[in-house]
Amino acid sequence: MTRLTPIKVLLVDNHPLVLDGLKAILETYDHIDVVGAAPSARAALEIARASQPDVVLMDINMPELNGLDAIELFKEQTPATRLLMLSMHDSREYISTSVMYGASGYILKDVSTDEIINAIETVANGGTFFSSGVSDVLLERRADAKTRALTTREQAILLLIAGGKSNKDVAATLDISTRTVETHRKNIKKKLGIATTAGLTRYAIENGLIGNDN
Repeated sequence: MTRLTPIKVLLVDNHPLVLDGLKAILETYDHIDVVGAAPSARAALEIARASQPDVVLMDINMPELNGLDAIELFKEQTPATRLLMLSMHDSREYISTSVMYGASGYILKDVSTDEIINAIETVANGGTFFSSGVSDVLLERRADAKTRALTTREQAILLLIAGGKSNKDVAATLDISTRTVETHRKNIKKKLGIATTAGLTRYAIENGLIGNDN
């Protein structure tokens, strides 16, 4: 589906070189409108309330308020905005937490410009996007063939379910209908051969997709 208006993007990174570089790159694309570039999450929230961006492209490691904690604030204050995390860290903990907090995607800072643009477009149009390096981390080592059979969307939903989210919460986080979540949940259970939510949570922990705090 072709958008009739440019994608409004807000950039957030506390490194001036990264921020300026991203801004310079994105401004060369006619279908992307950079509505702001903020050095901190708190400054970005102020800009977001005024400009209502479609996508916030945000680093995780920032002083005072990190990107992970900021996700929830963006979801509260600008609920229509989609969050796309950009980080140098391929930590499973960071990636899983980003998804559970409500991010629609996670890409690494060493990806190509084409992949950044693809991620922004995908997230802006209601999808989820994880760069290939991130997908590898989520599925590394202990992930079996059943997990690899899940689609990217199903993986995201599995993480949210294992994190204690209800169907309604998952729907709100990923901006999809509850009925769609229910369909995905049934497909996930079928592919994994698991009948219960507790079983899905146990599977996610045993396969290293989320941590076990107990």
